[in-house]
This record gives sequence, C-alpha cells and structure tokens, in this order.
Amino acid sequence: MESIQTDRIVIVGAGLGALYAALKLAPRPVVMISPERLGEGASSAWAQGGVAAAMDASDSAQSHAADTVKAGDGTVDPNVADLVTQEARAHILDLTALGAPFDRDANGDYVMSREAAHSFARVVRVKGDQAGSEIMGALIEAVRKTPSIQVLEGTIALDLEVLDGQVTGIAIQSSDDERSAPILLRGSAVLLAGGGSGGLYAVTTNPPRIRGQVIGMAARAGAMLADPEFVQFHPTAMDVGDDPAPLATEALRGEGAILINNQGERFMETVHPDAELAPRDVVARAIYGQTQAGRRPMLDTRDALGEAIKTDYPAVADACARHGIDPSKEPIPVAAAAHYHMGGIATDTNGCASLGNLWVCGEASSTGLHGANRLASNGLLEALVYARICAEGIAAIVSEGTAPEIDITFETGGASPDQTAVAELRQTMTTLVGVVRDAKGLKAALRKIAELEAAFGSSVAFLNMTATATLIAAAALTREESRGAHERSDFPDTLSGDGKRSRLTLFDAMTIRSQICEEAI
Repeated sequence: MESIQTDRIVIVGAGLGALYAALKLAPRPVVMISPERLGEGASSAWAQGGVAAAMDASDSAQSHAADTVKAGDGTVDPNVADLVTQEARAHILDLTALGAPFDRDANGDYVMSREAAHSFARVVRVKGDQAGSEIMGALIEAVRKTPSIQVLEGTIALDLEVLDGQVTGIAIQSSDDERSAPILLRGSAVLLAGGGSGGLYAVTTNPPRIRGQVIGMAARAGAMLADPEFVQFHPTAMDVGDDPAPLATEALRGEGAILINNQGERFMETVHPDAELAPRDVVARAIYGQTQAGRRPMLDTRDALGEAIKTDYPAVADACARHGIDPSKEPIPVAAAAHYHMGGIATDTNGCASLGNLWVCGEASSTGLHGANRLASNGLLEALVYARICAEGIAAIVSEGTAPEIDITFETGGASPDQTAVAELRQTMTTLVGVVRDAKGLKAALRKIAELEAAFGSSVAFLNMTATATLIAAAALTREESRGAHERSDFPDTLSGDGKRSRLTLFDAMTIRSQICEEAI
C-alpha cells in the first residue's frame, strides 16, 4: 500500500464536530477526510431541532444536566453531564460569533424550543428547523477561510494502522462508486468525527454514508466500545417511502402538535404523563406499537400550527409538499426510524480512545453523556464540547507550524461494498435488532451478519459495517433487561439499581457471534 507522511493532524469526518475541532486546532495544520463536498452527507447538516443549552435566565445548567441524567435511564455519567451542560452557553455564544444565525425575538434574545424530556424550553434553533444546515454553513465558511485546514473531498476512511497500541496511520480511498486502491496516510494525530450508525437500518433518518463505518474501523483496530446496544429511534420520521426518511422535528410536538392514529385516537395520553413530550424511547415504542397493530400513526399539526408550519418549519413543509401532503389540512404519517447511536467508541473525559494517539468526538464516540436514551438536541452540543476537548488534547502534543498540502492521486484497485449485501444487512437490523428485540431475533441477526460477512467480506468498507452491526446485536443479546432505547420483549423489566454501561471489544462480540453460529449447527 502506498503511504504518505504528513505533519498534518488527520480528522475523519466533515460534520459539526470535525469542522469545529479543525477551527479550534488552527493554526496547527489539519487535513479533513470528507466523503462528500463540505456540507453534504453529514448528519449534523440534517439536524432540525437545534442545540440544547440553558440560555434563559430562569433556566440552569444544573437543570439541563438533571434532565440529561433522567432521560438516560440510569447509565449517564453524571460528571460528563455536568461538564457538557456547563459549557453549553459558551458554545452557543461562540457559534453566534462565527456567524450562526440563531433565531432571536424582538428583544434580541434567543428563541428557545422545548423538546421531549426537557423540563424547560432550552433548544436554540435556526429558522425553525434549519439549525444543522445553518450552523454547518457558518462553520464551513470559517473553515474555507482558514489556511491551516485542508479538506480532501471525495475520500473515505477505511482502516487504522496500529503499532504497539498506538494509532500511526489511516488508510483512505476515493468515496465514489468505483473506489480506489487505498493509500496509507500517516499524520501527527488522528481524530475520528465521522458519525454514527443509523444508516445500518433500512428505516433511518441518517444520510446514506452514515452506516457505522468509523465505529467499525476503530473496533477492527482493537478499540474498546461502549453501549453499542443503545440505538435511538426517532418517533416521527415521515412515513412516505423515502430512504432516508425525512424528519418531522420534535419541536413540532413542543409547539403542541399531537400524535393520532388512523382512527383519530390521540394515543400518547394513556402511555405517559408527558404525552407527546415523553422521552424519545417511550414515544418511539408507542409509534412502533401503533404501526404493528395496523393503526397508522400520524403527527397532527393542524390545530397547533395551521398554516404557520409552512413558514416556521421549511424542511418539514418541503418534505410534505414533495409527497402531496398539506400539513395545515391533514396529519403527517410517521414511523419510528433509526436516528442516533448513543453507543460508540469508548472515550474518557479527554476524548481519548483506548488506543493511543486516537481521539473521538461526536456520534462516533460514547462519552457517557447519553446513557440509554439521548436527551433531545444534546447530540450537537456533545459534538461541540468534545470537539473543543479533543482539539485541546491534540494541541498539547502537536506543535504549531506549517505543513505542505497533501497531494493524492488515487489509483484503481479498491473494492466497493456490494449494494445487495448492504440492503440485506440493513433489513436484518431493522427487522431483528430494531425498536423491540428478543433473543431469537438477535441470534438470527448475528447468524445473518456472519453469513453476509463470509460472502461479501472482500470489501473492507463492508467489514466496517458488519463489525458495528455485530457489536450492536451482541451487546443487545447480552443485556437481558429493557432500559431506555433498548427494549427486550423477553426481558421487559429494568434491573433494579443504577444501570451498568456496556464495554466490549469486537473480539468479545465476535466470540458471542461464533457461539451463536455454532449453536445452529
């Protein structure tokens, strides 16, 4: 494999965490690995709700941390919750200075939305449901103006090189359908900020490339994983046949929109005291139950918003218009869809993974903030806080200086994932490792993943996907209880006391998978 040595810090990803870290690292030279053009293909750009932060004088970081711990159902690290929520306000002010056009009222104060499981309206938004794309736009403009940052668009990370427990390089290839032969890039440090795993599911709100590849790549290199079984399903993805499914932001329910079924029944009032603003896992299971029972669930915004939805929430309005739905006159059909992976590469409070010279931020990480169920709009906040933490950690060991731009010419010879195999994997995850799970289904999923891996494992990119899928299914099988977003129909109760976080390596998960496959012989 061709190798290139550089003094640049290598950042894998091009979402909010990656961009923010690159800016915080300036003037240290950075190279970003971006599969698409900046602003395209990152989950951050698709985020609608906003960033959770206690900006109101009557709110507090302590209240925000308490809500985070409560939503996480016993597995949130309270020290991490305190750390992240205490920093939230400063990052909103920083983003504002960078040009993020947050919504303001007539007095110039930030407009705040209330979302599920928050005790206060504390989600800072942009143009109703445009937070992700608008914040990303401001950061991209700043990155384009920063000479120390080089962006390799059209490239994807494939493998980590590890020597004596230290990450020393990263293999990359072109991200087009043909895929190139890989090139080994050896930089001064590696930061993984390449997103989560939602796209491993057939019904998802995530961009097409977010299929657990970064998590799987680190797992294959020997990194420790934490809480992989905890996958959040957003309750109100639009059920309109699109892949990915458009999102009907939670802020709509914060404005008073209600959930009804095709018989006109408002079903959340009998499920939870907070009705539509119950924690996401509760609402997602209720939506799933209505779907399974043949009572098509729908989000009704007519009385709460009327015509205002078309101007206040343009992303939702555009998606409705594309499918001939007038949300001011008819409810929006919805379904539970894989949305956010609470689990990921285990990190300490410095953003360091178990492998040396490797930092992780954003959805690819598992910091202990989200526990078993992420509090709404804490995802972008965590990415910002840990991007700053990782940047400071890297800056402490990498000196300021300059580095020439990397000139890469990809050659043919790579292997692209078989799309039929990817589709089978995604359907397996949705059917057997989805909103509600049981031992029979999880074992069947592990056997199917092993079968697909054996048949299509010539593609390293596909092996990264199957590694993450194996970790999710194996950890779900091991956790014999229902907690947060992890619902076991054969173990419906939550174990008493505080929950325990899962920690396992890919070797651990593969051992479980092998045992399950041997049982079937």
